[in-house]
Amino acid sequence: MVFSVQLSIQQINGSSIYQYLWSWTINNDFSLEFGYLIDPLTSIMLMLITTVGILVLIYSDGSLEFRDLFQTANNWIPNNGTTSLLTTLCAFLLFLGAVAKSAQFPLHVWLPDAMEGPTPISALIHAATMVAAGIFLLARLLPLFISLPLIMTFISLVGTITLFLGATLALAQRDIKRTLAYSTMSQLGYMMLALGIGSYQAALFHLITHAYSKALLFLGSGSIIHSMEPLVGYSPDKSQNMALMGGLRKYKTHIICPRFSIMLY
Repeated sequence: MVFSVQLSIQQINGSSIYQYLWSWTINNDFSLEFGYLIDPLTSIMLMLITTVGILVLIYSDGSLEFRDLFQTANNWIPNNGTTSLLTTLCAFLLFLGAVAKSAQFPLHVWLPDAMEGPTPISALIHAATMVAAGIFLLARLLPLFISLPLIMTFISLVGTITLFLGATLALAQRDIKRTLAYSTMSQLGYMMLALGIGSYQAALFHLITHAYSKALLFLGSGSIIHSMEPLVGYSPDKSQNMALMGGLRKYKTHIICPRFSIMLY
């Protein structure tokens, strides 16, 4: 919080925040430098979201401990009381944040478009960073949601729709990275369904195991894309098109892994 305020003060004073760290590649006149640059919008949003958000949360609840937050929420749920509507609304808004963050139906359209970046970045996005945050948030707040059966049913419904929709859309894709993106969407639907039925252990276990497998799949797809580029050109429409791939039969990989080799014929 103090760091965000200090950055904002420096931006207001008009001093640009840039720090050179090292040069990665130096070749004649070409040099690829590494560093960081904090623009004015970033520093202002950092102050608003971090500082103001934390202060509002402390002022409203008096604590940042999950245990205290759950106790406050339980006090809002008397027997057939009117304030239970407020708790349901708060839980629903928290769930909407997780829906957008974890690419759940109907806020899933951004995930395939995020595949335009480098493949290692896509591996990080799908393994342990962006899309995992919504699932982890719901797992941490599950004691709040369990006390609201209507919200739990809604979570299960959204997860069920997402897992079927993601799997169906993945079957209709030719771009290898978009196929993996929709596969991630479907797997996140399974995690959401597990949370909806109250099994946070299964959801977190699947979250961890999926992170390993999907990161390796994306890194492997990047290797395939690079090997395709000298053959079909350096256009993503061709090098990432699975209809132009195949031929693993002559490398005898079907002996080791017949199921996946048949899929790539």
